[in-house]
Amino acid sequence: MSNEVHSLHVFFIPFLAYGHFIPTVDMAKLFAEKGVKATIITTPLNAPFITKTIGKTKTSSTMIHVKTIELPCAEAGLPNGCENTNSITTGTLFPAFFRACGLLQYPFEQLLLEQSPNCVVADVMFPWATDSAVKFGVPSLLYDGTSFFSICANQCMGLYEPYKNVSTDSEPFLIPNHPGEIKMTRMQVSPHVMSDESSGVTKLLEEVKESELKSYGMVVNSFYELEKVYADHLRNVLGRKAWHIGPMFLSNRVKEEKACIDEHECLKWLDTKKPNSVVYVCFGTTTKLKNSQLKDIATGLEASGEQFIWVVGKRQEDGAGWVADEFEKKMEGKGLIIRGWAPQVLILEHEAIGAFVTHCGWNSILEGVVAGVPMVTWPIAYEQFFNEKLVSEILKIGVPIGAKKWAAGVGDTVKWEAVEKAVKRIMSGEEADEMRNKAKVLSHLAREAVAEGGSSNSDLNALIAELGSLTN
Repeated sequence: MSNEVHSLHVFFIPFLAYGHFIPTVDMAKLFAEKGVKATIITTPLNAPFITKTIGKTKTSSTMIHVKTIELPCAEAGLPNGCENTNSITTGTLFPAFFRACGLLQYPFEQLLLEQSPNCVVADVMFPWATDSAVKFGVPSLLYDGTSFFSICANQCMGLYEPYKNVSTDSEPFLIPNHPGEIKMTRMQVSPHVMSDESSGVTKLLEEVKESELKSYGMVVNSFYELEKVYADHLRNVLGRKAWHIGPMFLSNRVKEEKACIDEHECLKWLDTKKPNSVVYVCFGTTTKLKNSQLKDIATGLEASGEQFIWVVGKRQEDGAGWVADEFEKKMEGKGLIIRGWAPQVLILEHEAIGAFVTHCGWNSILEGVVAGVPMVTWPIAYEQFFNEKLVSEILKIGVPIGAKKWAAGVGDTVKWEAVEKAVKRIMSGEEADEMRNKAKVLSHLAREAVAEGGSSNSDLNALIAELGSLTN
């Protein structure tokens, strides 16, 4: 890399949620490995998690830095200590949380003045960071945290508003100017997107759209071979500058997880199982399923006859107690239940895993793709219904569970019979073998993409070279 690259300094500012911190650290590491100084901006209570995620590699200790700015909780009407989405105990606090996030703009601009970075990579949920970068004449890149497919779908939904052309919430409509003849219903789309009211979230989404037009371009955690039609569509038809630099976690996180948790109980348990014989079930860090839904999942898993690992998470209440006690005892040997954090990348990479039941968050989808594991898709909210379409209809490596309704946090109700049917379908038979074979091919392509000369590695080099030329 040239001297221009070695003098480059890039600010990264992730949204205050674990699903955003981790890929941002992965991204900062990729830039640092290319000789770029990376500074991650966050709030004091989130800094230890980010520092721990960065780890102690030689590159990270010299090239990656963490700077903190205070989250003005009291000023926004937010209790002190609510510095990320996991610390929010009730949905009524979200408006205050978003207000507090907006108030980060002033201290962020003070840092811009002090440090004069060459570029800002801002989470799409912080549109004000793009405004600040423009104000100080600094090029800004947006990080959306999802797929090219979903970014294109969102843009086309905003441009054409096809949901206005149907008379009921369950009537399908086609997403215009979006490759693949993708049909959705109003029930699967965020109510904030379709709302004419000026709520806080709707206003934020409008600001996000504006920031996309002001930014220099976008970085996308994907690889060209996975969704080339949509990467081309975003750049050539929708006219957005975008670079694919993923799967970002491939270069570092797997190695580090292997170094610190080789002795994890679930991995030892998996070592006793045959290849492709275990279903992995996980709904991410922010989902809080209803107790009745937990019981339906348990009943469906038992009825399928398949072995499983199920990450229940810490956010569940009395239903999780039932799952952890009665059901766990009943399924001993056949099923393993994890409460709290699980080494997801390592679990998915284990040869015993035959399928992944996922909420279709993009980080999880990519981890499933990299592991070469077919998926049962169970979208909850956000852009997850778009991701489901990509997995099941375009890539054909997934089976939909039948969730029909966007429902942030809790998800649509799915009965145990649907769980049983989807798990059986993904685990055995000719169709399951075909999906598994396709997933293995994509896994191979993902690894090639991040290797020297691969599509993602080359796009990252091109992006850094372009940023270097802007500083001259």
